[in-house]
Amino acid sequence: MLRSALVAASRSPRCRALVERLPLARPVVDRFVAGEHEADALHTARALAADRFVTLDRLGEDTTDRAQAEITVDAYRSLLAAVAREGLAERVEVSVKLSALGAALPLDGEKIALDNARRICVAAAEAGTTVTVDMEDHTTVDATLSVVRDLRVDFPATGAVLQAYLRRTEGDCADLAGPGSRIRLCKGAYDEPASVAFRRRAEVDASYVRCLKVLMSGQGYPMVATHDPRLIPIARELATRAGRTSRDYEFQMLFGVRVDAQRRMAAAGQRMRVYVPYGGEWYPYFMRRLGERPANLAFFARALVGR
Repeated sequence: MLRSALVAASRSPRCRALVERLPLARPVVDRFVAGEHEADALHTARALAADRFVTLDRLGEDTTDRAQAEITVDAYRSLLAAVAREGLAERVEVSVKLSALGAALPLDGEKIALDNARRICVAAAEAGTTVTVDMEDHTTVDATLSVVRDLRVDFPATGAVLQAYLRRTEGDCADLAGPGSRIRLCKGAYDEPASVAFRRRAEVDASYVRCLKVLMSGQGYPMVATHDPRLIPIARELATRAGRTSRDYEFQMLFGVRVDAQRRMAAAGQRMRVYVPYGGEWYPYFMRRLGERPANLAFFARALVGR
């Protein structure tokens, strides 16, 4: 119920206006969001790249204005050019949401999003890095995977994201675990109905492990996106059983979450990538982070009370 309420709040203009006007919220937002500008994202990426890998996400979603989608594409192209100039391309990639690129436009949205994603992939290839296409709610899965397949014709390293709480995901893992396929497996952050998603934590965790087994035994490159201390050793064990070394897969965690664990794993030789969001459209992302883990909401509440 708490997650449902927070996800609903992430879509509420009234709640958004309240939180954005609340000065006490800003220090807490800064824990999870690198800043609002390209320079902020690059500053954070430089610091993290000393011992970890990075994926940068310019926040924004559900764009219904084609001009705004163009602005998003231009922002990613500028960011990728800066990543190349600063010599960060070996350790920094980008993540994109198709709804930020026009997928929700009422006319030819999927085609527009594909064309825009392709332009970002061109810029990433020129910079010497890659793109991962983020997944959104369950209604977008088929369209998103279709775009990924189209992009991989010319950009085979394009990453896809699958969400373990969806009942279909184990099958999607099998379909996408081919040679060279980069798949980020996460639990999922949207409030989905029981008809399409597992709702209980134990069910989601069991699905995550089943999906990991498929990916680790496949021919692709699994990206294990979890903060769960129970799942991390399971992922390592499954990788070992599949004959993988630490360079044949990676872990991913969110910026600002379990930072000490990120550093320890990187120091131990594990590939660790940090998902770093930035941009002015931080509110929906921030509310979903609060909804994912009670600890995040408690952190927010303590910060407000403490100040």
